[in-house]
Amino acid sequence: MKASAGRSNSQFGFHTESVSNREHRQRSYQKVFDERKRPIRGLWVRNGRYYAQLVILNEDTGERKVRRVPLEGATTPAQARSKMEELRVDRRKGQLPVLRRTPKFADYAEQYLDYYRKVEDVKRTSTLETEGYAIDRWKEHLGEMRLDRINPAMINGFIAKRKAAGVSARTVNLEITVFRNVMKRALFDDKWITRLPTDNLRPLKSKPRKRPLVTPSEMEKICWAAFQPAFSEGKVVESGKGKALANAQEFTDFIKLMSMSGGRASETLRLKKTDVDWLNRQLIFGSDGLTKNGKMRRVDFNPKLKAHLKDMFSRLAPDSEWLFPSPRRGDADRPAKTFRESLLLAREAAAMPRFGFHDCRHHFISMCVMAGIDYMTIAEWVGHQDGGILIGKVYGHLAADHKRRQARKVRFDVAA
Repeated sequence: MKASAGRSNSQFGFHTESVSNREHRQRSYQKVFDERKRPIRGLWVRNGRYYAQLVILNEDTGERKVRRVPLEGATTPAQARSKMEELRVDRRKGQLPVLRRTPKFADYAEQYLDYYRKVEDVKRTSTLETEGYAIDRWKEHLGEMRLDRINPAMINGFIAKRKAAGVSARTVNLEITVFRNVMKRALFDDKWITRLPTDNLRPLKSKPRKRPLVTPSEMEKICWAAFQPAFSEGKVVESGKGKALANAQEFTDFIKLMSMSGGRASETLRLKKTDVDWLNRQLIFGSDGLTKNGKMRRVDFNPKLKAHLKDMFSRLAPDSEWLFPSPRRGDADRPAKTFRESLLLAREAAAMPRFGFHDCRHHFISMCVMAGIDYMTIAEWVGHQDGGILIGKVYGHLAADHKRRQARKVRFDVAA
């Protein structure tokens, strides 16, 4: 026998429209009634779960669609009605949650990387490689989790796991920055989420490592090694039984230019002849917009930098616009890609296995600090945007050490 309309459902504690077929009732949406057995407009229930029926505007297409939105946490008609009203208020404010199934983090992170691999001049290859390493760690932690389900507790779990594995606070902070980049795209570009799960997350305290002084003699040693007859078939051999590096002059020009200007390896390779402003006595980094922070900067000539540039210009290839043209450029004028192989050989021959291109930048900053140049000026030269704060933290000890060495030279026993 068919049940009458408005029959009470004691299992869920609300009144619903009756349906004779039990299986159909279990999989169908049913109207919810108030205490006076009147249907509550827009409120439905299915299998004990409440839903609000809303008309949603797609801002991209202008199309309106009717959606039934689950009311999480509602267990009574009164609670469901209250949550439905909250959704209506959010709709008027344009703050509705995402009402579609979001991608899994692992899938979306790959889409993020693929996008930036295809778009030119947005992120450098080296940046994408670094982000890829960090994203691999996040995939291991989040993997199949959908974007809208990621919460602060999961992020804190990642931090705890990485710290337990002995990873430095600086590296963990960088990994969180990469994660935030992915989620920002999901929020602002693709609108998969309505807020960042990293909101109010503070970075781990990280004490910058004090850089040891890279001395002028060490800079000279690495350059000297490149000209020694100690290389054969891509290997270091006994001195006198080989030849100097084929690109010894270009390699040492590269090393000296970075150590006298503070340039990074990648941006120094991209320098053009026109980036040397002889009139204003400045070397311009980032005229192509591809510096680390995307901003152009000017380094004022110091005496050694000016002399080195003049020496370089006397030997530059007349058929290239680059300071370091590719030796295999053919008819296409392009810069050299790297001096990495030359570096590995030269530092082995010089017995300086830990020397890297970035040490040239550290050398420049160290010499500037010890010369008493204010940190803000140095920061402008090397492209820091913090007004010299980082330089003070990382290199400030060199200024103190230099002062102590100078103090030891003071004498009070001068003969009359």
